[in-house]
Amino acid sequence: MPAADLVLLSARLLDPATGGVLPHTALAARDGRISFLGDDREARALAGPGTTVVDLRGAVVTAGLTDGHLHPVSGAERTMGVDLSGCRDLDAVRGALAEAVRTLPPGGWLRGWGLDPNAFGTAPVGTAALGPVLDGVPAFIDLFDAHSALASARALELAGIDGPRPFGQSSEIVCDADGRPTGLLLEDAACALVEAVAPRPTEAEVRARTAEVLHAMAASGLTGGHAMDANGDSLAVYAALEAEDALPLRLRIAPWCRPEADDDAVAGLVRLQGTGGALWQVAGVKLFMDGTIDNGTAWLETPDCHGESAHAHWPDPQRYTQVVTALHRAGVPTATHAIGDAAVRHVLDSVAKAQAEGQPQRPGAARAVRHRVEHVETVPDDTVRRFAPLGVAASMQPTHCCEFTRADHTDNWSRRLGEERAGRAFRCRDLWEAGARIVLGSDWPIAPYPPLEVMAGARHRRPADLSLPPHGPAQALTPLQALQGMTVSAAWAAGEEARAGAISVGHRADLTVLADDPLAVADTDLADLPVVLTVVGGRVTYRGTDV
Repeated sequence: MPAADLVLLSARLLDPATGGVLPHTALAARDGRISFLGDDREARALAGPGTTVVDLRGAVVTAGLTDGHLHPVSGAERTMGVDLSGCRDLDAVRGALAEAVRTLPPGGWLRGWGLDPNAFGTAPVGTAALGPVLDGVPAFIDLFDAHSALASARALELAGIDGPRPFGQSSEIVCDADGRPTGLLLEDAACALVEAVAPRPTEAEVRARTAEVLHAMAASGLTGGHAMDANGDSLAVYAALEAEDALPLRLRIAPWCRPEADDDAVAGLVRLQGTGGALWQVAGVKLFMDGTIDNGTAWLETPDCHGESAHAHWPDPQRYTQVVTALHRAGVPTATHAIGDAAVRHVLDSVAKAQAEGQPQRPGAARAVRHRVEHVETVPDDTVRRFAPLGVAASMQPTHCCEFTRADHTDNWSRRLGEERAGRAFRCRDLWEAGARIVLGSDWPIAPYPPLEVMAGARHRRPADLSLPPHGPAQALTPLQALQGMTVSAAWAAGEEARAGAISVGHRADLTVLADDPLAVADTDLADLPVVLTVVGGRVTYRGTDV
């Protein structure tokens, strides 16, 4: 028998399906899959001269943690600017920007990311609130949601923006009562006007930064992720990194389908399915039904307190339904960004119509076409109950609730929604108990990617620094549910439950090894639990200092 590629000894093997510890103490992997479960003596016999053998000394092995929603390449590029995610008020924002301006070369652009609109308090979000720090400086600053940005007066001038413009989607150049731009740009079409004149990093810089991010993700315990874009040259970046043996995560990639996509464009997305490499593959399509509540671009059944969030991202929502039906018929799963209650309802209506009218062309394919709704931030009871019968996964990011909303509803998100809708925030537990599959993720770079932090947020519903009380503690997941959200459910949503998401012979040897049992560690201590080892396809992608 050929020697194993990897042997793990003295381990506690945690079954994420049940939460129990398996009766085995050792695991071996060969050709990318788990090939043996048993005792240490038997496992040692499977080792050869080239086998990686690790004595885990009682560490806990579980199925590899998978982030259900992230943006590795676009996130790597976005986070090359000044990090504003830790700024809680305008003084902190101004200070961070001033420090960045001091290091700019003459005429250089300032890029920033992670700006929380809550830092503006009750003041309008706009460059005027930042004072003179950006005078004469071309600056483009992403707000935390990546659906909006602030552009300085100089950046607007360079982009030729001097007033409002019409867009074919729910984008806006926000202007004051006199028609002058405030600097706030909402959604892609508006932001793209400034991005088109701003300098871009080189391909080599993007590739190097992406490699850096992915290796940090592996060190945090991630073995894979569902990447929700394939924009620009991102697929070429993945291919190049894999060719350089520098791709430490298994990535499932869903390219975007925009509202302007015609039938030929949709057919092109279908043809793209299944392309990729050993560790990355195009699988599914990402669509947007709305924007964000913080921006007033979500789609709500009743407008928010500003009279905003009353429209879909797609100018013709029925066209969205037609596209979902066409993709379903072609056997392509969809992942739709839908935050507001009207948006989520329309996605579920569309999936129901697709299932009734768009039977996949391949026999038996219907069961494998697993559609998803991304975010699901506020929905009523009747919508909660619809996910399970339709077989639609709820892909949720609990740290968005933890970091950007407040239990007392004083945050921007809650104020816009009002008490009733803010009270049904991120209903993870209600959806779980209604039978829906909950897939957990970070939406990085919107929120931090460490999976233990994501799971902790799902369990305690508090900011990472534990500085505030829990928001909606009744919606917290149990430790086992949180673990399943990044293992079992992630595999199911990908249609890969027969080969991923479990510690079982024949399954992929994608493994996360932790210093202790994540189910036994206190909710507030989970994020600090050390990662001992990360394994993808039987290959160690991260190794802690203690093993």
